[in-house]
Amino acid sequence: MIRGVIVMNDQGKPRLVKFYDYQTVEKQQELIRRIYGVLCNRAENVSNFIQADSICGPDTQLVYKTYATLYFVFIFDSSENELAMLDLMQVFVETLDKCFSNQLIWQVYTILDEIILGGQVLETSSAEVVKAVEEISKLEKASNTTMLVPKSISGWQSW
Repeated sequence: MIRGVIVMNDQGKPRLVKFYDYQTVEKQQELIRRIYGVLCNRAENVSNFIQADSICGPDTQLVYKTYATLYFVFIFDSSENELAMLDLMQVFVETLDKCFSNQLIWQVYTILDEIILGGQVLETSSAEVVKAVEEISKLEKASNTTMLVPKSISGWQSW
């Protein structure tokens, strides 16, 4: 199971934090500090996988990747495959890139929710995630516009 996703800048400031099991705010902040402490002290030529039992509890691993000035971190247990998590992270980053390069202003959490739901992988195709996000955007825009009902529809004013 995926236990959490964290995106933080190279100064350790979180930009996105989502845990799929309950963590108090204080515990989240402590985990972020500890993870950042490990990441910023790692050499660039070492593996992107970390056995994180001492940081996040037993049976926990991290996979991280640096894009520009951001660390993308997935926290997961042994039921997930490390390489699959790295690939899922790539799907997330590619989807963010596609959505924002197409001038779609959307919440990052919505994109993440299309990829991971309740700690379980929901979708691994960036193209499918982009389609879902675009569809949600269309539905949201439609619900925010004023619907003009033609007078030919009988009874619409009787409410």
